[in-house]
Amino acid sequence: MPVKLSSASEMLNNFAAALDPSHRNTALGIAQLVMLGELAVNQALDNVEVKA
Repeated sequence: MPVKLSSASEMLNNFAAALDPSHRNTALGIAQLVMLGELAVNQALDNVEVKA
């Protein structure tokens, strides 16, 4: 079951578009960290062995 952090990343990207350039890069950086977090969690879940 994949983790759905992509919607948080999408919201941050939309929010960043409304910001002035000095703050836009910060919001985009946070969105990128959220995306990397999603990838890390999904990779960890791929390595979890579910016991019946």
